[in-house]
Amino acid sequence: MPGRAVPGKGQRPHWAWGCTAWQGVITSAVLDRMKAFFGGRTDAGGAPEGEADKLQLATVALLVEAAQMDADFGVEERAKIIELVEHRFGLSAAESRELLQAASEKVEQSVEIYGFTREIKNAFSPEERIGMMEMLWAVAYADGELHNMEVNLMRRLAGLLHVSDRESAEARQRVQAGLSSAG
Repeated sequence: MPGRAVPGKGQRPHWAWGCTAWQGVITSAVLDRMKAFFGGRTDAGGAPEGEADKLQLATVALLVEAAQMDADFGVEERAKIIELVEHRFGLSAAESRELLQAASEKVEQSVEIYGFTREIKNAFSPEERIGMMEMLWAVAYADGELHNMEVNLMRRLAGLLHVSDRESAEARQRVQAGLSSAG
């Protein structure tokens, strides 16, 4: 029909729908609450119950990925992951073993590492991401050998975690220094 307005284009808001003609009514605080609500958060500031578990699982999954890169996920690497998880997350040995088992299963089911790195990149500060690289290097060195595939993975993970090559190299050097002082 000629002359009929297309809904939503140039029309005034309808008062019965609770709309007003005011622009800019939705403030950032309102948007934050909406994001929190639709994102599953319990309130605008707090994280949901499973958020920490999801982050721990992503972290340990990357450590497992690093450990499996040389096709030998040995006792030394498992012990190193458990030690790192206990220290990083304050978990007991039993909780760390359970998390390691869950992460191992998740890695077996996964076809890519991007989901894990995205979770960590979004949740960790830049310093925590560098600490994550240090943990990854520690796992790579846990069996006493560093394989080319592990080095390649570290470079890819550093890029995905937005850690510079220099920062990753410094994390690697700290791990190596710790190994030489311990051994």
